[in-house]
Amino acid sequence: MTTTYGTLNGKVALVTGGSRGIGAATAVRLAREGADVAVTYVDAKEAASDVVRRVEALGRRAVALRADSADAEEAAGAVLRTAEALGGLDVLVNNAGVGVLGPLGELSLAEVDRVLAVNVRGVFLASQAAAARLRDGGRIITIGSCMTQRVPGPGGTLYATSKSALTGLTKALARELGPRGITANIVHPGPTHTDMNPADGPFAAGQAAMTAVGRFGTAEEVASMVAYLADAAYVTGAEFSVDGGHAA
Repeated sequence: MTTTYGTLNGKVALVTGGSRGIGAATAVRLAREGADVAVTYVDAKEAASDVVRRVEALGRRAVALRADSADAEEAAGAVLRTAEALGGLDVLVNNAGVGVLGPLGELSLAEVDRVLAVNVRGVFLASQAAAARLRDGGRIITIGSCMTQRVPGPGGTLYATSKSALTGLTKALARELGPRGITANIVHPGPTHTDMNPADGPFAAGQAAMTAVGRFGTAEEVASMVAYLADAAYVTGAEFSVDGGHAA
């Protein structure tokens, strides 16, 4: 039997990049809390469809939308399409992101533009569009990174830059939208087991050793924090580490 909680009954959520990993776990967790959910994807149509099926199995409505966060129109348009498909918007989870790691001197302009377009501009434009669509009392929750608080080695300059920008955005959104009861918060995952960074991958042992608990986190553990913030009304402009003590 599947457990449902109901803290988000009647709410509508959009999870960008929700076809797999943390995004997929978040979409399913929000549905368990009672929300109808839209997820965006770029190439993983089958995976997004599977998330839709999992949400619908919980008795909630769901839709998968193809939208590339690197495209300005698509990043903002996903918000409008969600509101049209599901009848409004209450929660935006800015989860879509890309990671490019490498020596500073070897990063190409194309790589810089791509990472900043997805990780910064796409999040800004989705949040801007959501501000016009969110019902009063809405939520904006952004997925950051433990590398905004501690960069454990070389090669992370571009990624850390892009994710650090989201902290400033989050705090500014909290101030600007607070009068409407809309909260904005950011979650910083540590090493988390996903297809892109598996807990048994070639670099996993070193990442796990940098945490206080000595292991990777799960996507569901990050999703639990997102679910809390989707419900919490007196928490805004804040950063939350779900990193196993990576920044301790």
